Amino acid sequence: MRYLQLVHNTWDPVAGVTKARVLHSFGREDEVDRAAIERLIASLTRLLDSTAALGAPPSGPGGPDLEFCSARALGATWALDGLWHQLGLDALLRRLLADTRRDARTERVLFALVAARAIEPASKLATAAWLSRRTFITDLTDGSGDDEVGEDECYRAMDWLIEAAPQLEKEVFWSVATLLDLEVDLLFFDTTSTYFETEAADEPVARDWRGQVLPDDQQPGTGTAEATSDDDGEPEAPPRAGFRTWGKSKDSRGDLPQIVIGMAVTRTGIPVRVWSWPGNTTDSALIRQAKADLRDWTLARVVWVGDRGFTSAANRRDLRAGGHGYILGERLRSGSAEAAAALARPGRYQQVADNLQVKEVHIRDDERFIVCFNPETADRDAALRAVMVDKLTALIAGSDALPARNRAELAGKISMMPALHRYLRQTPGGLLRVDKATIAAETKLDGKYLLRCSDPTMSAEDIALGYKQLIQVERGWRDLKTHLELRPVYHRLEARIRAHVLLCWLTLLLVRIIETRTGATWATVREDLQDLHVGVFTGPAGTFTQTSTPTPATRAALTALDIVPPKKILHLAAATPEPAD
Repeated sequence: MRYLQLVHNTWDPVAGVTKARVLHSFGREDEVDRAAIERLIASLTRLLDSTAALGAPPSGPGGPDLEFCSARALGATWALDGLWHQLGLDALLRRLLADTRRDARTERVLFALVAARAIEPASKLATAAWLSRRTFITDLTDGSGDDEVGEDECYRAMDWLIEAAPQLEKEVFWSVATLLDLEVDLLFFDTTSTYFETEAADEPVARDWRGQVLPDDQQPGTGTAEATSDDDGEPEAPPRAGFRTWGKSKDSRGDLPQIVIGMAVTRTGIPVRVWSWPGNTTDSALIRQAKADLRDWTLARVVWVGDRGFTSAANRRDLRAGGHGYILGERLRSGSAEAAAALARPGRYQQVADNLQVKEVHIRDDERFIVCFNPETADRDAALRAVMVDKLTALIAGSDALPARNRAELAGKISMMPALHRYLRQTPGGLLRVDKATIAAETKLDGKYLLRCSDPTMSAEDIALGYKQLIQVERGWRDLKTHLELRPVYHRLEARIRAHVLLCWLTLLLVRIIETRTGATWATVREDLQDLHVGVFTGPAGTFTQTSTPTPATRAALTALDIVPPKKILHLAAATPEPAD
């Protein structure tokens, strides 16, 4: 049996302990009249004003009323911090910090930068203000006003992050693989570029094969520069390039300097590694470093999945080295003899999904080609081509009657319309015609795409479905550039640009884990979580931070993430006694 009593605790200065004095006994817990207790509480509350009913001391000689200072958002940062702890990132960073002169607050600042990127992406100056005034993060911001996060503090944390990056990237990979039981036998690799709103590229400096700047004593002219050899065995100087430099832009901004970013993603969309390179880095260099880094992590055999940009012979040779395999898209219109032979080979398609049929073709002993056909895409391709041909027909209608000069001007105008120009043909006499041969050739390619695979153990179905999952990388790039605002990049120093990319990757990692566990988009989950707030109160005794009651949606999200909701009182700080005269 349990009994309930109303007890008043008082401090006995002589005995040095707290003694309890029973004011009233309610009897056995199972026999208590709870309705009567609620009526008693309501009657007592009517004797008090609103602030006193909340527990504040009455105004007057006893001291000022309890003051409500501010309210801060808590839910999203609480959930992100819970995942940060589950991955062991807090313990890892603090272990790495233990060997430096920095304190554990650096770990909190780095987490805060990651959380800000997921919730309110902005410049580091705006992020510092947001952290100090708008959100609550355990052991970093408590609402007291004495816990402001400065912009310089954010920059110092980023500078240290680059120093710890190699160990961090490796341990994050294995932490994620263990926590989520990931299958890392199939890794999707892709690259993108991000540009900078500046007119000048960075000054070229000597770099190693990973794209990292060589130390000052190894720069050309110091006498100790690291030399490589060309195909003839002749020594050659290390490659020189600025980090933000000109290159082939994937954002159609070839007029601006850029950097190249690579990312490896699992078949479930979890980004496990990110790389940053100078803006003019070639695909073969990217693949060589990515493979070397993952090989250093002692991964088992991995099949790399890449789009049509990585299908060159040199890239395929690099990917196959070390016993690894690949699944690569092949350009249908590249003029490749192998692609033409694979498309021309007769055979029956195998249905592997509602909108996907595959046909396996053997052209070489060490590779297989998979011809994929999507009936829905074929119908769309045919419809789009019909629209383009109709527009072209309308444009050139009556052009035979035009002077040769005017026909040439019309042909030049159409040449600026790639979708129409591909179907235009000019006769030896300069007349404009619809190219029926091109239309017939295009019709044979409607809804088809071609894959090249070096793994002899994978079925045609697994190859085709595995390649379709490459969309997970494209989705990651889209989210990085839009929701998480990878750009604009407000930094100009190479180390801080690299740190910025790492922070964006860690943010995407947490966001993808949340989406995987909840089955909802991060935007939806974030809205549910942000209903949870904290209120900051201050009074004669000090300051405390109290959480609001979680809504059902907030509680459901935290439960799906296996995160315990916060306690009612998150922070207590006693008032500093005034010094005696």
